[in-house]
Amino acid sequence: MSALADDLKVKIQYLTPKRLLSRAVGKLASAELGKATGWMIKNFIKYYNVDMKDAKIQDISKYKTFNDFFTRELKKNARPVVSEPGALAEPADGTVSEFGEIYKDAVVQAKGHYYSLAALLGGHEKDAAAFENGSFVTIYLSPRDYHRVHMPLAGKLEKMLFIPGELFSVNPLTAQNVDNLFARNERLVCFFKNDKIGRFAVVMVGAEIVASMATVFAGLVAPGGKGVTSYNYDKDDIVLEKGAELGRFLMGSTVICVFPKGKVNFAKGLKKGLSVKAGECLGEIKSK
Repeated sequence: MSALADDLKVKIQYLTPKRLLSRAVGKLASAELGKATGWMIKNFIKYYNVDMKDAKIQDISKYKTFNDFFTRELKKNARPVVSEPGALAEPADGTVSEFGEIYKDAVVQAKGHYYSLAALLGGHEKDAAAFENGSFVTIYLSPRDYHRVHMPLAGKLEKMLFIPGELFSVNPLTAQNVDNLFARNERLVCFFKNDKIGRFAVVMVGAEIVASMATVFAGLVAPGGKGVTSYNYDKDDIVLEKGAELGRFLMGSTVICVFPKGKVNFAKGLKKGLSVKAGECLGEIKSK
């Protein structure tokens, strides 16, 4: 019965008008509705068992919109960043979905499911070539998690791609049943250059009910058009330090970090299903 119910949940997503639903929820979440906003936040906290102890603003009446609450800032030093110079930091609060090596162009989505790295990065073979046989980590952010995304290591921003796509849920059930999930959903791909490992990428994957995404350098990145939109920052001097905020999700989703071949070692304690916090040790840069 449980397997049948799970199958139904996945199939319903193919029939649901996901984009229309997500945009409608987005408008609702960004509206100042007074007591109705407080009611939504209160019930969301209760339903998802959201831990508010680290939130900078804990009085829910101070949030003017649901999005203000959902993208809430944390108290100073609530997420200390691993301090060792060669250490990599977890990019977000969430659960490790998958991690490991990339098999040429194939990235593990879930057991028995793979997707194309080139497709994930917008279909540009040149961009994907830098990460062939590299490594990756996928972090799932549930509704109850803190939803700001941080830098796994320092980097100079080179470019950002907005890639339109589907808006399937990205929860574990969907990841196990929808082929090419992360390479078919709407996403932002940010390319950075680090002095020690070269180029790396942080991918913010949109999902059902995720109305939009934002970055600290571009602000709100609203969906539009059918093709890939490229934003070139190569000539700009935008450098983000390890642990610095990169962007945020307006509703929950997934973050994927991609590194070049032979450049990083993941932490020994890292494993699938592990709950992590932004700033914790993700791994380390390999010594030459």
